[in-house]
Amino acid sequence: MLISFKPKYAPSNIVKNLKGASARIWFKQYPETKQLLWGGHLWSPSYYMGTLGDMSKEVVEKYIESQYTEAMRRQLKGYYGKNR
Repeated sequence: MLISFKPKYAPSNIVKNLKGASARIWFKQYPETKQLLWGGHLWSPSYYMGTLGDMSKEVVEKYIESQYTEAMRRQLKGYYGKNR
């Protein structure tokens, strides 16, 4: 996920609000999934945040898209949850 925000906002608050809001929306739409998750939480308490550095936003978007494609390929081949 690639998000952009003004430097005046605290990164930890952005992540906390994003996780909280998306979890509320998810569980409202799919309430049955809450019992399937560890402790009923959609997100883990951890996150990673980094800056783009010398890369353009487009390069990072392509990288994220390629990771999604790889994850979907692995899931379709039955590797979901395996380290292969």
